Amino acid sequence: MLTARGRGIVFGGGRIGLMGALADEALARGGEVIGVIPQHLVEREVAHRSLTELHVVATMHERKALMAQLADAFIALPGGIGTLEELIEMVTWAQLGLHAKPCGLLNVDGYYDSLLAFLEHAVDEGFIGRGYDELLAVAAQPAALLDELDRRAGADQIRPANRSAGTA
Repeated sequence: MLTARGRGIVFGGGRIGLMGALADEALARGGEVIGVIPQHLVEREVAHRSLTELHVVATMHERKALMAQLADAFIALPGGIGTLEELIEMVTWAQLGLHAKPCGLLNVDGYYDSLLAFLEHAVDEGFIGRGYDELLAVAAQPAALLDELDRRAGADQIRPANRSAGTA
């Protein structure tokens, strides 16, 4: 779906898991896929070696910073602790005004319903301000999420693939 829309992918650079499979599919469809991976994960032989570009960095902090620089938007697919950490950091950066890029959560089959309930609970308890949902688009279907991210960014702000920087 991303390649059909002329979008590329910026991701953590691994060949395993859901993102590895997404990278493979995008590459098979002629899409641009940029990976950013820390050296210690390359040494564990999890780096995806068939990407359009693979940036090897020293630390996880450098990885996230470069991914944030290269991406035009941020999308979290169903995942684990690392996915949650990266998503929340990007939403936090948006809240602090460190970037104005749209953030999205693909809530497949209600996978993130408990997280969304927690966020609402934190709002109710006064730990998160009302309006955080303007920083985080949520949809169950990929097309709906991409449409919402385009709307929030302004379609002219999301750069097409096959350029020197990628789109998450």
